[in-house]
Amino acid sequence: MDQAMTMKPYKGIGMNGPVAKWYASMTRKSMPEFTALARRVADEVPDGARVLEVAPGPGYFSIELAKLGRHRVTGLDISPSFVKIGRRNAAQAGVSVAFQEGNASAMPFPSQSFDFILCRAAFKNFAEPVKALEEMYRVLDTNGRALIIDLRGDVPPKQLDAAVNEWKLSGVNTVLTKLTFRFMLLKRAYTTEQFRELLSHTKFQSVDIKEFVIGLEVSLQRTA
Repeated sequence: MDQAMTMKPYKGIGMNGPVAKWYASMTRKSMPEFTALARRVADEVPDGARVLEVAPGPGYFSIELAKLGRHRVTGLDISPSFVKIGRRNAAQAGVSVAFQEGNASAMPFPSQSFDFILCRAAFKNFAEPVKALEEMYRVLDTNGRALIIDLRGDVPPKQLDAAVNEWKLSGVNTVLTKLTFRFMLLKRAYTTEQFRELLSHTKFQSVDIKEFVIGLEVSLQRTA
């Protein structure tokens, strides 16, 4: 396997301080998306399920899921700032979410601790993607499922520009967003073929990958 795919140069450093606060304020604008995703997951997993969000950032999805009152929700993030923000947001929302600090490639949980894992818009940044996948497998219970939602690494520039234009940002933010996608995020993201290569080095046997306009969803299940 390509060395660049097994070990990325980020060393597991998360957003902290003012950057984390800025990110929290920016992503709060996507609250309807987090709410819809929480409802979707709630419909797909049984009541009382143990749900883990890997790299939850400010914790918006985890909190929206906890509001539905049917699951035990945990959030694991490498950033101390995001853990604090997530805990504060959960307290303000009046819900219980166990936010804690930790690395996706060495999760501080016993084996088979969860029934469902979500990782949204973060997997491309993990320094050790194969280890992160192996850890997801380890902490999932038998028949447990994981869903990774992220950017596609092979999105054509015109397709990406069209998607960003639909977000109706200001002129400056539109330009900055397109540049960020093209020269930073796309360089980190994986194609479907690259995801399958990563997964071939894990124990996951049940794999389904769906492609969308600029993103993809990787559905995984631990079958043993």
